[in-house]
Amino acid sequence: MDLNGAVEDIIPWDGTLSSSEFFLSARTFSEKWKMFNPSFPPWQWILCPKQHLVASHKVEGYLSMENMCHIKSSEEEDCIRSLTWKEDSNDLQREEPVDCGTLVCPEHEVNHYDFHIVYSSSYRVPVLYFRSYHSDGQLLSFNEIENDLPCNSAKLLSESKWTFITNEEHPHLNRPWYKLHPCGTSEWMKLLFDGDSSLNRNGFVIERYLVSWFSVIGQVVGLKIPLEMLDTVVSNDS
Repeated sequence: MDLNGAVEDIIPWDGTLSSSEFFLSARTFSEKWKMFNPSFPPWQWILCPKQHLVASHKVEGYLSMENMCHIKSSEEEDCIRSLTWKEDSNDLQREEPVDCGTLVCPEHEVNHYDFHIVYSSSYRVPVLYFRSYHSDGQLLSFNEIENDLPCNSAKLLSESKWTFITNEEHPHLNRPWYKLHPCGTSEWMKLLFDGDSSLNRNGFVIERYLVSWFSVIGQVVGLKIPLEMLDTVVSNDS
């Protein structure tokens, strides 16, 4: 399926995706991430066995980026807290320090995060799932996770705890993971693309969907994407 065919039947668009469109958008997102974030681990597509009664054409899988390290600096001020990520904390002693926004000295506390982008068949939008743990494998408490979040996210969390971030069973792993609740996602995604002529012209809205979505959602957990990811089109030729 090409991108043009993927959008033929979604106008007027309601801000949602089909599972096949999610797969197409996920492929573009992972390619752009690898292109513009070479120092970060890649997002990989994890193929899942088709469940009973699932249509044969439905794509079953999710994007995964695991073992990201949040390196906490004791000198960070609460209101300018941001996440400093490294792929593997074991590489810290081999790296030369650059600046505090990219790398922090190895004596600082390290928390590990796994992120999954999963398609919600009920909301028809992507959902960010994550789990976090110490270097010894012990899971972080909810309060410890809150301490890792950027200031704006922590404030929002304090105002709407358990509705903004919920702890639910991962739909593919059958284990409890945290997730950012998808309620309202389709509405603000529709607003992001409101008036975008490419929706009618070439179907680039599907190609750009996950990149645009993550440009908002990623900031909640302190992961920002380069602006080039929003501007560059990646070929999705089969």
